Amino acid sequence: MSQVQPPKVAPLAVIVTGLPATGKTTVARHIAYVHRLPLLTKDEIKETLFDQLGWGDREWSRGLGRAAGALLLQFLRAHAAAGLPCVIESNFPPESAADLLALRRQHPFRPFQVVCRTDGAELLRRFRARTGQRHPGHGDEQLLEELGPRLLAARYEPLDIGGVLWELDTTDWQSLDLSPLDAEITATLAAHAAA
Repeated sequence: MSQVQPPKVAPLAVIVTGLPATGKTTVARHIAYVHRLPLLTKDEIKETLFDQLGWGDREWSRGLGRAAGALLLQFLRAHAAAGLPCVIESNFPPESAADLLALRRQHPFRPFQVVCRTDGAELLRRFRARTGQRHPGHGDEQLLEELGPRLLAARYEPLDIGGVLWELDTTDWQSLDLSPLDAEITATLAAHAAA
């Protein structure tokens, strides 16, 4: 049996990240829809796990969050190994960079990181507005107390993983223009196809 050869050109991996309530999922879904790319979000995985395994205290939620993060990386690994572009979305902590770089060495991909940023006061308002609206397993009431100061500070460092870094101000949805981002992703995908 012949050995499977790795893809000749590393595929694009659009990595949408930022603080909670910055609109990451909305942006990721837009990118996936416009560019016809498979998408997996951390919250989708987590909510599936909640439905299958139940939900409990904050520590249980954190444990499922770690499992969801591992499954998100497995999704990226499978696509990179097959030479296929994809979109993943999560509020990746800084330590995720090491895991992504290790994965990139094993199965090369081209990172296109989209960092969503929102003014702190607006971020806190959005998080409060969605409290009680999401899956109860998230425990947003507890999270608000835990994350409130961090949301108000609105500080989030991009992942140090190389590739393209695109910072997107999502404070005002009404004036948000995603067409420059779409054009850049289209050009990057076209270059991959040509190669």
